[in-house]
Parts: sequence; structure tokens; C-alpha cells
Amino acid sequence: MKEIEKKLNGYVLTTAEILYHLPDYPELLQTYIWQEYDKAPTFPTLKKFLDFWERKLDGRLHSVRFATNKLIYPNEMLFTDAQYQLH
Repeated sequence: MKEIEKKLNGYVLTTAEILYHLPDYPELLQTYIWQEYDKAPTFPTLKKFLDFWERKLDGRLHSVRFATNKLIYPNEMLFTDAQYQLH
């Protein structure tokens, strides 16, 4: 699905800050920033990524903070019946 199609279908830009323990030094934390278009309020793409992280990666998750921003609102879309051509 193209980016504009996702936006029109209710997807929102989701950014997650993931803190995880370094595998070799578990007392130290590292930050990973993840960003993708996802469907609010269930966030299936983020959940899928975090499930993958827990199954396949060595760094144990410490915490996840996320924020969203809806980039296109329905009242911002205007349709017109006219078409103008310059030159």
C-alpha cells in the first residue's frame, strides 16, 4: 500500500523509543528508534515488530514509549469540480 493510501485509510505515523539491555552488558541500556505507519489504536505493526524482537534478538526489552501523529485529517481533504491550467 502506498504512503498516501495508508494515510487516507486511517494509518498514523508511529514513532517508538525502545530501551533494551545490551546482550554482553545487561546492566547497560541502549536506545533504538522505530518509525512506521500503523493503525491506531491497536498498533498491529508495532506489536509484530516487538514480538519479532523478543523472539529473535538477544537484547532483552526494558521499556517502549511511543507517540503518534495523524498527518491527514478528513476535514483537510477538499474535492473540487473545477480544473485550471496555466499556460
